[in-house]
Amino acid sequence: MGGPVVQSSDMVTDAELSALRAHISTAEPDFLADLERLVNIDSGSYTKAGVDEVGRWVGGALRGLGADVAIEANAELGDTVVGRLAGAAGPRVLLIGHLDTVFAPGTAAQRPFGTRDGRARGPGVTDMKAGLLCGLYALRALAALGPLPRLVFIANPDEEIGSPASGAIIRREAAEADYALVLECARANGDIVSARKGVVDYELHLRGRAAHAGVEPEKGRSAVVEAAHKTVALTALNGRWPGVTVNVGVIRGGTRPNVVADECELQVDLRAPAREPMEAAEAELRAICAASTVADVTCQLRERNRHWPMEKSPPTAALVERAVALAGRLGFELNDAATGGASDANTTAAMGVPTLDGLGPVGGLDHSPGEYLELDSIVPRTTLLAALLLSLATGRD
Repeated sequence: MGGPVVQSSDMVTDAELSALRAHISTAEPDFLADLERLVNIDSGSYTKAGVDEVGRWVGGALRGLGADVAIEANAELGDTVVGRLAGAAGPRVLLIGHLDTVFAPGTAAQRPFGTRDGRARGPGVTDMKAGLLCGLYALRALAALGPLPRLVFIANPDEEIGSPASGAIIRREAAEADYALVLECARANGDIVSARKGVVDYELHLRGRAAHAGVEPEKGRSAVVEAAHKTVALTALNGRWPGVTVNVGVIRGGTRPNVVADECELQVDLRAPAREPMEAAEAELRAICAASTVADVTCQLRERNRHWPMEKSPPTAALVERAVALAGRLGFELNDAATGGASDANTTAAMGVPTLDGLGPVGGLDHSPGEYLELDSIVPRTTLLAALLLSLATGRD
């Protein structure tokens, strides 16, 4: 008679793949109903009430799966939801999704969830409310097969602003994890993400000396002129190291056109694909800050947010191979890519945890009114995530 045929080294059987796909296909209408509910809740990063409403819903779904759910409160931003599934002995998997979007209150009322021409639209439909549901529905499908894996599910409230409140929670849980899977949407072409640039945001505060611009300008020391020199110097760092970008995105200074400006502020975005060039570029940025072209103008540097690069390590490459093999057995081609945007995957990867990102459904035009989700990607991508979780959590390798 024999058992199910095993088709690849990850040891997920054909019978298990078929059962996962069948369960998720049957649940697709529920997935879409839940997606409509979540998309129609305004949950911008600074809209605490909306973020917490989505978080309560996610917490309830995790409890329904038997998870021990803790709500880690924050007074200003949303609360972080941490669901723990004890599972059996075996590798520990960290699953991460975020509750927040980039959209202001009222956006959901202006352009609510809708479907047309094979796509769903609405604020946060892929970034990342579909990703959250992908994680939850993958776990529901696994529960139908048997005991759930040993897993921690973090739904954090502030990814879109650099995870200032939840970053420490993610690092705490990642320190105990063997793998991390992040539920950002797949790229528009279907690629998953195996590498992300690191990003650090700096503020440069320049202070000079005010004076009357018409009567005695020589007594002034213009912080605005010094800011212009620093902007040119910072922009010149682009291209010095492969993949490193430096952008002065905001300049704010001065009070009136007839006053030599005594203060100015620059806001700078620096990104790099690897840690070494990132550190080199930051050293140059600090040197530019310390030097002064306009005499007597001082510069104070402040770091606002940081994500170290997510580099494609050999263990992450092995995760990619596993996901690609499973996708092939599910009937679709899968590739991995590097991207310039940062996510919580940067945090786990920088700690040495093998990490894959972009494991949600396929979508695009994130952070814009045109954001969309490819409806026909829901079932295959959720099945892929469930199968990947099964192969990792059971240690079948």
